[in-house]
Amino acid sequence: MKHSSKDSVSAKPLGLLRTLALAGCVFSVTLGSAQATGLDEVKQRGYMTVATEDDYAPFNYIVDGKPEGFHKELLEDLKAYAKEQGFDVRQEILPWTGLLAAVSSGQYDAAFTGALVTDDRLRVFDFAPPFASAQHFFAKRKGDDRITDQVASLCGKTVGVQAGSALLARLPELKKMMQEADCTNGEVVEYQSYPEAYADLANGRLDYVINALISVNDLIKTRGDTFEKGFAVSGYGFGAWPVSKRSPEILEFFTGFMNQIRDSGRLAELQTKWFGEAFPELPTEPIKSVEQFHELAGIE
Repeated sequence: MKHSSKDSVSAKPLGLLRTLALAGCVFSVTLGSAQATGLDEVKQRGYMTVATEDDYAPFNYIVDGKPEGFHKELLEDLKAYAKEQGFDVRQEILPWTGLLAAVSSGQYDAAFTGALVTDDRLRVFDFAPPFASAQHFFAKRKGDDRITDQVASLCGKTVGVQAGSALLARLPELKKMMQEADCTNGEVVEYQSYPEAYADLANGRLDYVINALISVNDLIKTRGDTFEKGFAVSGYGFGAWPVSKRSPEILEFFTGFMNQIRDSGRLAELQTKWFGEAFPELPTEPIKSVEQFHELAGIE
């Protein structure tokens, strides 16, 4: 995966615009009177629509002009599962900045990508049973001995995180860890995308970057000459597919699909191939509320 090196000065305002745009769309849909989408409607039109992205390895990305990744392979299984129920699955690739808003507004039936479960998203979406762990870890520059395996070594240092992301929303967990170590966090810099954050980490503008476990593992796999993996800075987290709360039958469809690929061993096979490990202890039920999510993730 190719990483860009845009100037980080532009990262904050762009990230703010992304956050405001998504929040505005979610707010308007929540208050609106959009109708629920059911399987009967999907079968009548003959297809289900799923939104994906193409720049989020190892979930969805492009190699030599061709799609690759965990979801690229799993999409074929999803199409076969839908075919058994009498309809097709149509995929459309969108930039992440508008993907969840497009699903929440009813343009697509679900987001088939590496979305993380968060409190804010659970107010608009239900999530199918998780397909991956998304506990938060950090990456640092290779050989930076200032940062050790102790929380205190992160105190006062500059951290990069994606604006509007689940990682940003759960940063208070790291702040609490620092308070218990009698220190405080440093500056938090928000970015429109992680490639920009990694570029600034490499050139010394940041001291560390927080991302989900799988994304950090993929970064070290592809750029281990530049970066090192740090320790966990949050409780448990989950990657799962968001479905509008107005579409319980669509959620039931994706839950059935997850049950099938889990029971057949296909899910563990793809997890091992793309994430480096399987996650047999993931929740097997949909996540529908903030309270349920906090209990599963161990968030106080």
